Amino acid sequence: MKNMVAGLLILGGLVAFPVQANETDMVEKAKRAAHKWLQLTDHHKYAKSWTQASSYFQSAIDKPTWVGAMNATRKPLGRVKSRTLKFSSFSETLPNAPKGKYVVLQYSTVFEGKPDALETVTPMLDKDGTWKVAGYFIK
Repeated sequence: MKNMVAGLLILGGLVAFPVQANETDMVEKAKRAAHKWLQLTDHHKYAKSWTQASSYFQSAIDKPTWVGAMNATRKPLGRVKSRTLKFSSFSETLPNAPKGKYVVLQYSTVFEGKPDALETVTPMLDKDGTWKVAGYFIK
């Protein structure tokens, strides 16, 4: 009986591992997508950041509104001096968002004009099967 329980635990671990590996892979792909997207915002390419964002993002805010908001809030913060990933989490549900595959990334960021910012970037697996940013907040 003891061997049977141990065998089931081992088998259970083998079955669960592919799910964890798949989530880990998704988190890594989401991090890469967020990094590329953040490079656009860091270089004040706000219109292009909107174009490169997820279809959900684009349906939530139009390009002129996004560019205006970024010029008013992000641009005055100045150059990024450092950005360190502090948190990442995979989720299939987020408040006020459609069901999907999301990765919430939080960065401790030092801007020239704000030395203690917390950036939250949320990539999602978009309709075309690629990871694209669906949300961005600075605190």
